[in-house]
Amino acid sequence: MTCNILVGGAWGDEGKGKCITYLCDKDRPKIVARAGVGPNAGHSVEFNGEKYGLRLTPSGFVNRDAKLLIGAGVLVDPEVFFHELEYLDKYDIKSRSYIDYRCSMIDSEHKQRDQGSEHLFKKIGSTGTGCGPANSDRVLRTAKMAKDISELEKYLADVPLEVNTVIDNGEDVFIEGSQGFGLSLYYGTYPFVTSKDTTASTFAADVGVGPTKIDDVIIVFKSYITRVGEGPFTTEMSQEKAEEMGIEEYGTVTGRRRRVGLFDMDLAKESCMINGATQIALTCIDRLYPECERTQDYSTLSGEIKRFIDEIETETGVPVTIVSTGPDLKDTIDLREELI
Repeated sequence: MTCNILVGGAWGDEGKGKCITYLCDKDRPKIVARAGVGPNAGHSVEFNGEKYGLRLTPSGFVNRDAKLLIGAGVLVDPEVFFHELEYLDKYDIKSRSYIDYRCSMIDSEHKQRDQGSEHLFKKIGSTGTGCGPANSDRVLRTAKMAKDISELEKYLADVPLEVNTVIDNGEDVFIEGSQGFGLSLYYGTYPFVTSKDTTASTFAADVGVGPTKIDDVIIVFKSYITRVGEGPFTTEMSQEKAEEMGIEEYGTVTGRRRRVGLFDMDLAKESCMINGATQIALTCIDRLYPECERTQDYSTLSGEIKRFIDEIETETGVPVTIVSTGPDLKDTIDLREELI
């Protein structure tokens, strides 16, 4: 039995979708549960040559044997939820997707308040998806819950009961978080953060799992670092430099151009500490070092890449167990067996 949590190590956009998809396809957990804020964060998934952009559905949908759950701590926009049910219909997710009946709902008023806010939308750089206003309504105890929406009735579940029953039966659960550590309401670059905490502890609470039942916390870092929207960025480089290096990027949800910088070791150390990371997944190494694109054998990596990985392990005290060398699932170096 294992219950693992995957978290973003920086400001989101670390390649969590690829890592989640790989781990869920390879390890075949019984449940894949979505934690985090809500539809303001996108996960990109490339599977069998097709690309998907998701905002609510767990990225582990590629495991057709897994039940897909959305935890009570996650905000749900019914429009996004139903759209993704159709979008992924070929994976038969309608018969295995469920929302906790206590999830708070996002409606059109929340999106209008979000997009109409000079502070949130223009200064902070909100995605405009209504999450901040919806979370404020939850705090004020005026939010509608999933159990209040008749259209959702057939998709409601008691997620903590489902998850804990599977764990107690000796089967595997995978919890996928959204956003990244640097956007945590408590530990991020306040006020340029999201509307709740985004660490492993909160992700466990989002789906109703106690800390004693968590086996591993896998933290995802990109080999360089990116950020969408405003806020401090110590290692930021010019867009011209990013283009020259071939590492310019655009956001999954917003389409906005991401700010780009070098790997931030100080942020990585703090992120590993507060999340209690036990493993590191390092992504986009092929973007920084194109010569290793699609490599699946660690021994063939150059000395420069290995020194970079060694430095991350030494500074954070956490082993790098997954190295992503391309967008497809097979473009992965899996070193987890070396921990056994």
